[in-house]
Amino acid sequence: MINEQRNSFNHSVLTWILAPTFTAPAIAVALTFASAAPAPAQVAPKTLVAVFAHADDEGPAAPMLARYAREGARVYLIIATDGAQGGAHTSIPPGAELARVRSEEARCATDALGIHPPILLGFPDAHLGTYRDEPARLFRLTARVHEALEQLRPDAVVTWGPDGATGHPDHRLVSDVVTQLVRAGAPGVPERLFYVSIPVEGMRAMNPAREEPRFLVPLAKYFSMRVAFTDADVEAARHSMSCHRTQHSDEIVQRIFALQKRVWNNTLPLVPLFAADGGTDLLAPR
Repeated sequence: MINEQRNSFNHSVLTWILAPTFTAPAIAVALTFASAAPAPAQVAPKTLVAVFAHADDEGPAAPMLARYAREGARVYLIIATDGAQGGAHTSIPPGAELARVRSEEARCATDALGIHPPILLGFPDAHLGTYRDEPARLFRLTARVHEALEQLRPDAVVTWGPDGATGHPDHRLVSDVVTQLVRAGAPGVPERLFYVSIPVEGMRAMNPAREEPRFLVPLAKYFSMRVAFTDADVEAARHSMSCHRTQHSDEIVQRIFALQKRVWNNTLPLVPLFAADGGTDLLAPR
């Protein structure tokens, strides 16, 4: 429709300009040239990739992931481990069955957020850094994460910071691997890398009995990227977190989202790897 309107306008203007001095054949040639002008090329959607250790780690970033998916970006979630060791709210014992259930929970969560299905790398949960068991494990993990990122070619990547948010060794190692790939200039890996954190209040809400963590949350001055999201994105994130039944009770989900509204007020603060990447949009041109 837009092209038809443009062509009609071109036809009227050229006829008015050329009619007094040019013959009909000349006008026809000019109109043919104007009609053949190419339409503006469509802009390809941007790509955002989140890389985390476990299914449910995406929780703090979930409203932001929902926002970018809602706005038309291609959003992916890479999960490094099989989750076979973690199940605080389930009677399923550690092992293959728990890993299977957690993979289903991850798919439920990505559906709720409106993003692409999870990319499950399947490394052993709680053993990413067990060098004695398999000296090459971290090298294999690095290669697999790079392979996925090179295929997706994201415009920006989010992961845990070097603190791992909660201090979990798997979180720290996944952060290290992603940061390593960025700093090494690995093909397909962008420099726009952003670290997700959990505020102290969030850790208390998830585990009230836990001792207050020390030196895990970066200083406020480093949170130079602040991404806004809507109430609809928060609701999508709530449904997503509720998918992780083996990890979170309904009571915890309610506590987390009541706290999130008060602490974040629909804006997620992140720490960019490079200070120049501060702002309000992860996918803005550098």
